[in-house]
Amino acid sequence: MTGQLSRVDVTVLPAGWTTKGSYPSEAGGSWSPTLSPDGRHVAYVSDRSGSPKVWVQPVGSELTFLVDTGEEPVASVHWSTGGGWLACVIAPGGAPRTEVWLVRPDGSALHQVAGFGADGAENPRWLPGRPLLAVTENLTTTTLVDAEHGTRETVAEGELISLFDVSPDRRRALLRRGPRGDRFVALRDLESEVEEYVTSGEQACFAPDGSVYARGDAGERPVLLRAYGGAAEILAASDTGEVEAFALTSDGTRVAVLWNVDGGRSELTVLAGGTTTPVTLPGTVVSGPVWSHDGSTLAFTAEGPGQPHGVWTWDGERTHPVSAEEPAPGAVQPALRRFASHDGLEISGWLFAPAAGGPHPVVLWLHGGPEAQERPGHSPLFQSLVDRGIAVFAANVRGSSGFGRSFVNADNGPLRWAAVADVAACVEHLVSSGIADPARVGCMGRSYGGHLTLAALTTYPELFAVGIDVCGMSNFATFYEHTEPWIAAAAVSKYGDPIADADLLRELSPITRIDRLRAPLMVVHGENDSNVPVIEAEQVVAALAARGVRHKYLLFPGEGHELLHRSSRAEYLRETVGWLTEHLGTAARTP
Repeated sequence: MTGQLSRVDVTVLPAGWTTKGSYPSEAGGSWSPTLSPDGRHVAYVSDRSGSPKVWVQPVGSELTFLVDTGEEPVASVHWSTGGGWLACVIAPGGAPRTEVWLVRPDGSALHQVAGFGADGAENPRWLPGRPLLAVTENLTTTTLVDAEHGTRETVAEGELISLFDVSPDRRRALLRRGPRGDRFVALRDLESEVEEYVTSGEQACFAPDGSVYARGDAGERPVLLRAYGGAAEILAASDTGEVEAFALTSDGTRVAVLWNVDGGRSELTVLAGGTTTPVTLPGTVVSGPVWSHDGSTLAFTAEGPGQPHGVWTWDGERTHPVSAEEPAPGAVQPALRRFASHDGLEISGWLFAPAAGGPHPVVLWLHGGPEAQERPGHSPLFQSLVDRGIAVFAANVRGSSGFGRSFVNADNGPLRWAAVADVAACVEHLVSSGIADPARVGCMGRSYGGHLTLAALTTYPELFAVGIDVCGMSNFATFYEHTEPWIAAAAVSKYGDPIADADLLRELSPITRIDRLRAPLMVVHGENDSNVPVIEAEQVVAALAARGVRHKYLLFPGEGHELLHRSSRAEYLRETVGWLTEHLGTAARTP
């Protein structure tokens, strides 16, 4: 059985002032907050109009202004430290390739500054106190855009490079170099072009005194450090948690530190003058902390089970909602489960279970990345399934972030077979614990999680009654051939080299074992996906059709690697819940 569904168009509100409204269950909510220099206004991205758009809202007001950035969805927004511009990351066709556009906060003077043609632009950052925007294109070219004069200046070029910051005197730059799992921060002298290694890590910026603040992960767990004159000082570290991100005020007097603790929960602290102040969080998972230029206000995104992404501010004493929803009453709170895998390595996951005792039909969910992490955040899918009596186990198999450097690298190259075996270990744990009915276990995942789903379904076909592959890689040869060149280059350290490791990659490709797949499979993909191109779905669908295996194909026009339009997510939610309830033997209901 095959089928193809397309996205239903939505009506976008005209630009202008309106009230916030509320969000349906499939909404992403609001995210990517950025503050005006004085902290009195917040710009953020919200899909309340049907697709992600930029909104500006006064802090403490219910009114919000829709900034007209065109028809394409917006991924993130960034307010200049001078206040005159918003830098918007636009995703044409919903695809992973992005562009950077500038627009005034009142919606005027919209124009593109990066990501022209086939180039992709990412990681924009306004330099403190200057109308200069740091942008990286294709992970090969780092650029400074002068917003006032409309000029572009190349800072550095190279493979797998990204620009963090440029010093006020324009003599030094902070760069990120290296592939996934092996990235490091380099300090580049722009006159001599000599570079100095700072730390292994993913985030860095200059302080006003010329020192470097960085999230360093050279050790087992990421820390916050300050480097100056060849020496490094650790400012924040923990034996049980990781520094996930930080935000330094423009004057360098305060730094907000975002922590990943207890299997994926968030904590947020502010360091100032030797004092640590904890911030009371309105959700279990927080992301994107950012200060106003004057340092008066901190903004961030918070979410939780039954609580969509929302934007909040902190004024030094209390948190305040800007665009946020209260948690849905009765939302299921997950429990963290830790257990030994097939080789004794501890793995874990978040169990969303019905109130009634088990065993239950269970869906095993596998996240993307692979170096991402399943956390106790908002998932309409998980809540909808539990409401129908289906438990969900959101697993963090080896290769996931949040559990130390050794764990995140434990699936590189030929070690990936151990991650596939982790999936079987999850099923064994759920069955032996009386949680799962062994005859009613499903497996699904997105991106790398989709690949891992296909790998598990073809390696352990006897374990699963149903599967869903969401934009997963089925054939590493075609993935490397058709994905964006910079994505392919960055993936080598995780999966292997497409030439030197061709035999290994062929063995790891689920398409080579598709004859072993028995479970009914739904395949979901965005037509414009250039990260994991749609050929990865098409060859699976063709192989299943040729073999008479029951399947369904959901292809979303106008979407890329993620479903950015709310109507697409609603359709995905409805079809996914229906497919799983049909094949796990529970009564399907409309979400």
